[in-house]
Amino acid sequence: MTDDTTPKPPKRYIPLTQWPHQWPPTGGLRHLAFHRKTNGFDKVIKCVGRRILIDEEAFFAWVEEQNAKR
Repeated sequence: MTDDTTPKPPKRYIPLTQWPHQWPPTGGLRHLAFHRKTNGFDKVIKCVGRRILIDEEAFFAWVEEQNAKR
């Protein structure tokens, strides 16, 4: 039996310059963020002032979505 009242862990927002994964490198992330309106990456990033944050869960969902288009 599952308990629906258990809280979900908060989303993990990572600053673009502190991306902990090997792929994509920082330059690749900047490219994706710059062209976010044409490549659908706007679903992945959140802008707070001048800082660009990446929703880690949304990033991997976006990668799967891109893979499904092939």
